[in-house]
Amino acid sequence: MSASVATAKPVLPPLQIGRHTIESPVVLAPMAGITNRAFRRLCREYGSAGSEASGASGATSLYVNEMVTSRALVERTPETMRLISHGPEEHPRSVQLYSVDPVTAGLAARMLVTEDRADHIDLNFGCPVPKVTRKGGGAALPWKTDLFRGIVSAVVREANPYNVPVTVKMRIGIDADHVTYLDAGRIAEGEGVAAVALHGRTAAQAYSGQADWSAIARLKEAVTTIPVLGNGDIWSAEDALEMVRQTGCDGVVVGRGCLGRPWLFTDLASAFAGTASRVQPGLREVTETLRRHTAYLIDFYDGDELRACRDIRKHIAWYLKGFPAGSSVRNQLALVDGLQALDDLIGTMDLDAPWPGDPAEGQRGRAGSPRVVALPENWLKSRELNEAQRAQIAQAELSVSGG
Repeated sequence: MSASVATAKPVLPPLQIGRHTIESPVVLAPMAGITNRAFRRLCREYGSAGSEASGASGATSLYVNEMVTSRALVERTPETMRLISHGPEEHPRSVQLYSVDPVTAGLAARMLVTEDRADHIDLNFGCPVPKVTRKGGGAALPWKTDLFRGIVSAVVREANPYNVPVTVKMRIGIDADHVTYLDAGRIAEGEGVAAVALHGRTAAQAYSGQADWSAIARLKEAVTTIPVLGNGDIWSAEDALEMVRQTGCDGVVVGRGCLGRPWLFTDLASAFAGTASRVQPGLREVTETLRRHTAYLIDFYDGDELRACRDIRKHIAWYLKGFPAGSSVRNQLALVDGLQALDDLIGTMDLDAPWPGDPAEGQRGRAGSPRVVALPENWLKSRELNEAQRAQIAQAELSVSGG
């Protein structure tokens, strides 16, 4: 270990989520179709042998799998069971649940803890996708305070006897006129969750515009007995440090910033350890990572090479952002149907190309545009459920399968 690493002063202490100590105070945000077992493994392994510069490792962060619906979990649908699978190296094993019904949420949590399928449960109250919000779920749900309290309470009640901590991820609110995060944060704290995370946007913003980090600071002031995590517009380790400086949050949640950059978690570990070391891979290393990602997807899909290659296609543009790969190569990569085809195309590229710097940095993933949030009828008239809404909620999880 170099002298600079030995004398570096950590920016934040380890993150404590119930009984779990997360050495690097960083959480991978669940993303549909992205944060499966293969991607989580890739992020964990990056730098795990010890970065030459800092010894930082992606293995020191917390990785949450993509959201699963409580009803699908209780019904043990095959794809849901695949989504909650974890590798032997994963600890804590973290599962994110979506629910609009306290009873189903409690049954799902009971299944996870009694069958030893999770060490940590995160609850999704932040999803802005219309098929979720129009059923009263995701970012729409905290508007109904009793329903929110009921779901959180049910899951904590089931998880507590097994010492499995529960956390809540949410947004500022439905829109600028229907803000929920402070009430939701206090309720969650009161019901015994281990931490709360806030994405500094409303559901109406989707991923557009700029995240309001000042809301994270206000939540930190309101919720005082458990960690408060910040989320939104963390594209680099420097962004994470700046969020902590501005908000006083206890850790960060990273979503789109890691698309095509599994090494971002190594950067974040270095940054929070107080060192300036950053991963800047050349094209050879990036394509090797891309290929390893594909191989892990083949394992995830039980040897189905075609399905794995269809999955990796969406990642290719993110991996190659800023690199001098011609449009024809990019187009052909987007059609790969097997490892050999992937290897052949990688072989046509200038693998000695260095890290391109700024062109490879910055925003990635779709930002979308502001919109009117799809909601159940008369959802905003009261913060309590009416009878019609109760009936609709009872059926909601039957028709929501992700988001």
